[in-house]
Amino acid sequence: MIIALVIIGVMFLFGIFFYNSLIGKKNQVTNAFSAIDVMLKKRFDLIPNLVEVVKQYTTYEQGTLTKIVELRAKATSGNITPAEKAQLDSELSSSMKGLMVNIENYPDLKANSNFINLQTTWTESEEQIAAARRTYNATVTDYNNAIMMFPGSLFAGMLNFQPTPVLETAAEERKNISAKELFNN
Repeated sequence: MIIALVIIGVMFLFGIFFYNSLIGKKNQVTNAFSAIDVMLKKRFDLIPNLVEVVKQYTTYEQGTLTKIVELRAKATSGNITPAEKAQLDSELSSSMKGLMVNIENYPDLKANSNFINLQTTWTESEEQIAAARRTYNATVTDYNNAIMMFPGSLFAGMLNFQPTPVLETAAEERKNISAKELFNN
């Protein structure tokens, strides 16, 4: 009888430890996504300044600038899911890369100190976002491993813990970049 109570007690303590561990890992995933969110906010705050400086020098990129402003507005609206935010981030990144390539056609803009400062800040922001994404994916992988591997898989299903998808690079961004094509456009 005492042995059975000890075994039940140990299993109960193991269950509490495991549950707390999963909650901690789930909170780490939330925290890692929040770090991405903070970096995206920083990027979104840069966009109006960058757009205004570029507007002063360009005429035919108005469609791109309008799209960037619209994507920023959607992303900062506050009522979108993390998956939608990731999709908007991907679209915005693609649009900004296209804009930065087109900037090559404006030597006066490239020499403008405000633009140079904004471009440097933008580059730093992109690097911070990439680092935050790597941290998020590592945290998600750790969480997913905890709920998918034995003995976690036994308890995670009963406790309704679901796997979280990692952030993936869009297929378009995985393509090799051709410098020749960039400068011929």
